[in-house]
Amino acid sequence: MNPQAESHGGAPQERASRSCCSDDCCASESVSRAPAPSPESAGRSCSPDRDDDRVRSAVRAGYAKIAESGGLAGATEVASPTAADDASPSGCCGAGGGTGHGGGCCGASSLPADDLVRAIGYSSDELAAIPHPANMGLSCGNPIAISSLRAGEVVLDLGSGGGFDCFVAGPKVGANGRVIGVDMTPEMLSKARANIRAYRERTGLDNVEFRLGEIEHLPVADESVDVVISNCVINLSPDKPAIWREISRVLKPGGRVAVSDLALLRPLPAAIVQDVVALIGCVAGAVLVDDTRRMVEAAGLVDLTLTAKPEYIDAMTHWEDPLYRRIISALPAGSRTSDFITSLDVRARKAMPR
Repeated sequence: MNPQAESHGGAPQERASRSCCSDDCCASESVSRAPAPSPESAGRSCSPDRDDDRVRSAVRAGYAKIAESGGLAGATEVASPTAADDASPSGCCGAGGGTGHGGGCCGASSLPADDLVRAIGYSSDELAAIPHPANMGLSCGNPIAISSLRAGEVVLDLGSGGGFDCFVAGPKVGANGRVIGVDMTPEMLSKARANIRAYRERTGLDNVEFRLGEIEHLPVADESVDVVISNCVINLSPDKPAIWREISRVLKPGGRVAVSDLALLRPLPAAIVQDVVALIGCVAGAVLVDDTRRMVEAAGLVDLTLTAKPEYIDAMTHWEDPLYRRIISALPAGSRTSDFITSLDVRARKAMPR
């Protein structure tokens, strides 16, 4: 049941177009007159000052620090965004930890990490199988809840971090199933692999593995996966269309996609989009909901359903978090983060051959 790993490289990418930000991106008139971006331009890095390698380096450095700190709230001090090495952000949807505070979109939550994931739909029974260090409070939704996993299936988690969703999925697919996590940060991969022993002891299962790789170039064979999941990760990528093409490539015909991510209801001010700390915090790289639709459809996936949940944003943002204050200060007066940012559930499938 273990799909063969393979190297799947990509061609060098050209500099991104500015599809989701501009100097006057909050002006509704200019947005309404703008032509719809192509799927390629919509999902590329919005800032002309960030190339793909710099974006990945910033994200990798930020999440290495989160992995090394255990995701505890002490890792949430926001530093200068001028260099990736200076950024110590709260991480995607904040930094949490089993013994500390949870994440929550856009910054540290007042909830402990276990309470945070319960609030977005994970059950106590699911959490019982999870090695304690795997839950760093980095979720912005619950892809497992919309994935309809079945025994014997092969599941792929994009940006698996410490392994949280992989360990939730493992018991659902059982001993005859397989769960593969892919992450580009070696420190996260080490953390996830270190959690496997506790998972085996708790469940009696040996069906989870972790691979190092970029989710734009997945180390997974063609048509070898039944279900692709991802939780608050795709927004971090400088080349989102490539991810959706890779999802389509690795899925078996009829295979399913269940993704929870951050998306935009309205374009963000350029000051946020160009902020490295906001990027690593899963905000600056988010794209418009309609852009997500275009990218998924362009990858050939069908039966697409998008469900926006802005209420998750209100529930998980807190004034005491430095990243939250940083974002709200750049928005128009009187705005809430949920006026611009939403948690988004994405469901789709790969069509069967005719």
